[in-house]
Amino acid sequence: MLLTLSGLLVSYAVASIALGFQQGALLQVQTGFLWMAQNFLPTAATFKLLPAVLFQLWRAFIIATAAAGVAGLLSLLLAVIGAKNLGQRHVTVSFLIRGFASVLRNIPIIAWALILLFSFKQNELTGFLALWFMNLGFLTRAFLETIEDFDTGKLEALIATGTSRPVAIMQGLLPEIATPTVEWLLYMIENNVRDATLVGLLTGTGIGFLFDLYFKSINYPAAGLVVAVLIVLVISLELLSTHIQRSLT
Repeated sequence: MLLTLSGLLVSYAVASIALGFQQGALLQVQTGFLWMAQNFLPTAATFKLLPAVLFQLWRAFIIATAAAGVAGLLSLLLAVIGAKNLGQRHVTVSFLIRGFASVLRNIPIIAWALILLFSFKQNELTGFLALWFMNLGFLTRAFLETIEDFDTGKLEALIATGTSRPVAIMQGLLPEIATPTVEWLLYMIENNVRDATLVGLLTGTGIGFLFDLYFKSINYPAAGLVVAVLIVLVISLELLSTHIQRSLT
């Protein structure tokens, strides 16, 4: 732990020197926070915009959930095909699926949004696809690791009794990995709601577009209202996710 903390301090010092960062600026951060508190706090007048903000927030939540759900189904199929411990496919197939997932998840969501923007223009489909591609890569890798941690003894016992491999996977594998699979899906939905704001900023749609519109028109209290409802939604999703995970365990 001491070595880790020392390494972090040395890294900070080297980065500060390389960037010419003025350490004294850290002592003035309260000025920035004070400005935020004075300008971004929603006022009574801004609550007239609440219906429009909630409508766009609902659309962002739907897109986030749909992207995670569709990506989850395909990711689970790819993970079952590519898992090494199931042994029903050649090693090349597993390598290709892993490589495909790595490429998708290592491209930043910003890059996906900008790439797709030129092809699909400014609409909700662009945001959905950007989230979907990112989710597909992440969930495929997560499901692969989940399946490969699974003890295949039950699966082999079912196959030994004459059960076909697809049925054995449906009855012996999927119930065992249901809990971690749901946990990963809930995590991706939470993450998608946050990313949907950034994607909306880039594609000019949804809740991100509203924030950008209010911010650029110097309507800071309205922009603060957008941030506030986003925080409430993300915290609510996290609490709901925690409750569902406890119910499954």
